[in-house]
Amino acid sequence: MREISKRSIALVGLMGVGKTTIGRRLAKRLDLPFYDSDDEIEQASGRTVKGYFKDYGEEAFRDGERRVIERLLGDGPLVLSTGGGAFIPEATRKILKERALTVWLEADHETLMDRVMRKKTRPLLDVPDPSAKMRELIDERYPLYAQAHIKVPASTGTHMQTVERVLAALRKHYGVCE
Repeated sequence: MREISKRSIALVGLMGVGKTTIGRRLAKRLDLPFYDSDDEIEQASGRTVKGYFKDYGEEAFRDGERRVIERLLGDGPLVLSTGGGAFIPEATRKILKERALTVWLEADHETLMDRVMRKKTRPLLDVPDPSAKMRELIDERYPLYAQAHIKVPASTGTHMQTVERVLAALRKHYGVCE
């Protein structure tokens, strides 16, 4: 596992795919520090992501998100869970791809909707038809997420099974035998 943990790992993908839960467990397995970019933004700004969106708009949020991600990835090997839109702006995507191994956790529409509707903290889904919005986000973002270094399916199984799939993909990427 030592070869795998020499470089930071950034998890990207849509809201509800499990980036934070998978990231925490992956970091523990790799004995690396874990950070969630949304949590770090909330700590730095003193407001929730939803509140930040409401008060300042998405553009200002994405600018702050880029700065937080750049700072975090300057601190050595770690596991980073990013917000669902972090990989979309070109400048942030470039930072993530240069400073970390990016792993796209990919899930289908039904799985994502089942997960995100459990809590009402998703500012982009504060719309009359959240399901249609999620389909729109899938159509817009999946081509960009596909630019990640690695893609791992995250629709089925437990969180630990997804962690195992991520670890297998990392071993394959680095040519590491078990």
